[in-house]
Amino acid sequence: MSTDFSAVREDFPILRQKVNGKSLVYLDNAATMQMPLRVMEAMETQQLSRHANVHRGIHYLSESSTRELENARDALAGFINARSSTEIIFTSGASQSLNMLAQSFVSGLGLGDEILVTVMEHHSNFVPWQQLCLRTGAVFRAVPVTGNGELDMNAFRAMLTPRTRLVSVTYVSNLLGTVNPVREIVRSAHDNGSLVCLDCAQAMRHARLDVQELDCDFAAFSGHKIGGPTGTGVLYGRLELLEKLPPACFGGGMVERVTLEGTTFAAPPLKFETGTPNITGNIGLAAAARYLDAFGIEYIAERENALLRRAVELLSALPEVEIVGHPQNRSGVLSFNVRCLHCFDVASMLDRLGIAVRSGHHCAQPLLDAMGLDGTVRVSPAFYNTFEEIDALAEGLERIIRVTKGARNGKHS
Repeated sequence: MSTDFSAVREDFPILRQKVNGKSLVYLDNAATMQMPLRVMEAMETQQLSRHANVHRGIHYLSESSTRELENARDALAGFINARSSTEIIFTSGASQSLNMLAQSFVSGLGLGDEILVTVMEHHSNFVPWQQLCLRTGAVFRAVPVTGNGELDMNAFRAMLTPRTRLVSVTYVSNLLGTVNPVREIVRSAHDNGSLVCLDCAQAMRHARLDVQELDCDFAAFSGHKIGGPTGTGVLYGRLELLEKLPPACFGGGMVERVTLEGTTFAAPPLKFETGTPNITGNIGLAAAARYLDAFGIEYIAERENALLRRAVELLSALPEVEIVGHPQNRSGVLSFNVRCLHCFDVASMLDRLGIAVRSGHHCAQPLLDAMGLDGTVRVSPAFYNTFEEIDALAEGLERIIRVTKGARNGKHS
């Protein structure tokens, strides 16, 4: 497929602005991808012509709004190849999806049962399971990584036991870009009798998420990582598992019958959706999924990986730059540090040049601890970025290094 990416950039007017007098170079897409006009227009249409509550009203606006929300659920089911839209639960993002699953999992977890995650998890796929185990007496375990920043698969297989109830693992590391062998992880876990949850927040633009092909039991992702609005996301679960899990929170919309003696709950997915959903946001999320589908995830991944390879090539040529992690299969992000400069300072100086990157611990402190670091600078291109912008990043780093060296030499002269 051949695409004129200068035309693609027209879908993202925010990219045309200047920052500190420089043309914006936005390379923080792992945190939040920019929103295309098509998503904004879908949300505007909902607000202007269908704004009403869903599922319970019988008037025109309510029924119209309900229909659009459920169309959005259908679109997202197709986007990840779920068996049915009943397997799609709307949430505020991957963090809420994973927390919801952990809270629902409490009922079936006993003393001595085990939850297995990895050291490379985002805090949202680490802390909920850790806290769940502290509350229930279950055992919390984390698979280590190798020196290259890859999951230690020998350790993973050795850590599976008959008491391992769930394996929850990131598809793509948000710190190193490591693409985990999730098919092998799912097979091994299922052979062990364990359920599997995939945190797909960082994977959605870099690999086609096909939950049937992957054979995962649960999956979570966020809308704002794929061009949707913030505050939106999805928890996917096999219907037969969702039917057995209790709801994590309670209120309007998720009940079937409430009496003084007790309550029965609606069927999935509504059983897990308490109160008024983010109707407009979820419609925007579906519009974002359709937008990406129009290009093809495989083609988007090819473009973004090419940009990332260019970044690796250029930054590796700078002696003062230390790239963090060297996985064989990297996608989405590149983390690095500049010798003798704090990552916050590097990001701040790049911002003065109009270049937006992320700095800090990236909600991945266990992985940083394992690598002996307290933070990194992180670059994450999207398909609307250009190779010239990657060049500008490298040139900006060269300038920062040169100026810093000059200041130090002047200080000691």
